[in-house]
Amino acid sequence: MRRTSMVAGLVVAGTCVAGPALAVDASEVSRKLSFSEEDSTAGLDVGVGLGGFTGDLGDETGVGGLFNITANAQPWKYIGVEVGYEGQNIPIDDARVLGGNHIWRNNGTFMGKLGPVVDHKWHPFVGAGFGLSFLHASSGSAPIYGNDWQTELPLAAGIEYRMGHLSAGVRATYRLVGSEDLTTVPGTTEEAKGSLFNGNLTVGGRF
Repeated sequence: MRRTSMVAGLVVAGTCVAGPALAVDASEVSRKLSFSEEDSTAGLDVGVGLGGFTGDLGDETGVGGLFNITANAQPWKYIGVEVGYEGQNIPIDDARVLGGNHIWRNNGTFMGKLGPVVDHKWHPFVGAGFGLSFLHASSGSAPIYGNDWQTELPLAAGIEYRMGHLSAGVRATYRLVGSEDLTTVPGTTEEAKGSLFNGNLTVGGRF
């Protein structure tokens, strides 16, 4: 619960800053949703944030910082695409392991995004895609934790604001994960399962 509250707070804070600017008059909706060549741009974003595992994995790990770099494009009126790398350091908080150990997560993701560009500035969106991560546990956590490949199905929601060729945004991403074999539930031989929930802020450029 503490982890979810921290990440949710990051996302809510950013959204509250952006929210008032989205309160547009109904009579102007059609004009503000017009799509022009300036909206059909490609760009590059960098982001930082916080997050971690849920479920059994979340019980044995903590909140970790993340960094990502993403190439994106909005080739159609409501549809965009992005591909990127995300690195994350998730601390291990497991009584079976000495303190100071962690899990490095290196991820590549492709995502499709659905959402309009409002008034050539605001871009609220939802997204879904596919990702693959390599989880590398620090040597001090062996043999309780090992290394593993993990498939991910990310579901994202967020908003971006474009200022000429610059942009800034906030998003939350929930990732359904599979094929993990990272560790077991304490006291059992059952594999510990969980999902990922991350929130992050981004800045970038549009060209």
